[in-house]
Amino acid sequence: MFDLKVIHAVLTEMEEERGIPRAKMIDAIEQSLATAYKKEFGKRGQIVNAHFDFATGDTNFNQIKIVVDESMLKPELGDNETEPEDESVEVDTEGIKKVRFDEEKHIMIDTARMIKKDVVLGEELIFPLEPKDDFGRIAAQTAKQVIVQKIREAEKESALAEFGQKAGDIIVGHVQRFERGNLYVDLGRVTAIMPYDEQIPGERYKPGERIRAILLAVEETPRGIFLKLSRSHPDFLAGLFAIEAPELQTGAIEVKAIAREAGARSKIAVYANDQHIDPVGSMVGQRGVRVSTVMSELGGEKIDIIEWSPIQSEFIEDSLSPAQVMGVKILVEPNAETNERGHAVAEVAPDQQSLAIGRGGQNVRLAAKLTGWKIDIVSAQTGDALAEADVDGNVEIEAPDDSAAGGDIDALEDETGTTTAPLGVNEDEPTKDRDITPDTEEEDEVDTPEEAEELVEDETKSAEGEVEKELEK
Repeated sequence: MFDLKVIHAVLTEMEEERGIPRAKMIDAIEQSLATAYKKEFGKRGQIVNAHFDFATGDTNFNQIKIVVDESMLKPELGDNETEPEDESVEVDTEGIKKVRFDEEKHIMIDTARMIKKDVVLGEELIFPLEPKDDFGRIAAQTAKQVIVQKIREAEKESALAEFGQKAGDIIVGHVQRFERGNLYVDLGRVTAIMPYDEQIPGERYKPGERIRAILLAVEETPRGIFLKLSRSHPDFLAGLFAIEAPELQTGAIEVKAIAREAGARSKIAVYANDQHIDPVGSMVGQRGVRVSTVMSELGGEKIDIIEWSPIQSEFIEDSLSPAQVMGVKILVEPNAETNERGHAVAEVAPDQQSLAIGRGGQNVRLAAKLTGWKIDIVSAQTGDALAEADVDGNVEIEAPDDSAAGGDIDALEDETGTTTAPLGVNEDEPTKDRDITPDTEEEDEVDTPEEAEELVEDETKSAEGEVEKELEK
């Protein structure tokens, strides 16, 4: 009836590829056979189990009966009475549940002692059943459903065992499909979901493309295991730096806070537990290789690395980087009992206002999220309020559009923008002393191969003309 080679091959494949133990698959097969037998040949109320011999292919079916006595039974129903569907279970004073006697699954203890002398209450007695192998279509379909259900349960348990301990870790998968804004990622045994709000704005994914993300949550649902991924979460940024910087893995450097606007800009505050280590330099890496690798993974997202300080005024001042702050005044200290946030005022020079506020208030908004303080930006020259930001990301910009605030933003955020002079040019020297080629010389420059050939031909003709003149003389 059964092809043992095929069964063994299937069990091996399920164990290697899906991580389902062989014992669970064998149990699923035996339960499906018992269900099919009961469906085709059994009686109502019977407890049937099966034992499949993988050496010979034979199946043995047994009926289970539970040993009971009068104290464990409810009164019998009358001829015209029926068993209520919502009848509550009766429990005696000793906490023993009482059941209605059913000769198909119960056996009285006196009768049971004729079969086994030392039998006890609640023990299960096994009675062999007649072997059958000619199951009908309905019984076979029922057995198939049992096997499929058992496989799903085993896959769920295997996935929970594998990913249950990886919550918060960065995992690698392949893009499967994009549906209704959600990105489905194939992780091998299971498929994870990255919701739209957990994706980096502007990123595009192709089917089969390799993708890295942080595993936010592992939940068990009626439909199976639910894995939630994210690339916009702040912990994803910290995880990428942990891969690149061994100091983070060893604990020599600690990430204190992260403020992130995925796809645009992030600020990360780090602290060195070892005084001999430069936390910012360790995160940046030699020639910026570490931070560049992280930025490339995030699609060019700009990252400000700031050294965390226990002195709040210094931390707030550094959080407004790259702007140079002239001073920070603490107006209100944070209160943990009332859950009140701190309030600070940062004074900046006119030429630093645009850097301190950022485009659309982004810089001061991230600084407020990073520090957990409400930050006001004021002009050190006039004392006027320019912008204010709170921890919730609310920003009010009071500086006019044509003021210094915003004037240098494009140059700051443009990768080609620079504030340094070109090589070979000294800004302290007057313009007339700089080595600059006049416009008249620029007209004679050769820019293409065609112009070079024409120049050679002209010089050749000129030389030939001079030779002919000499010969005529």
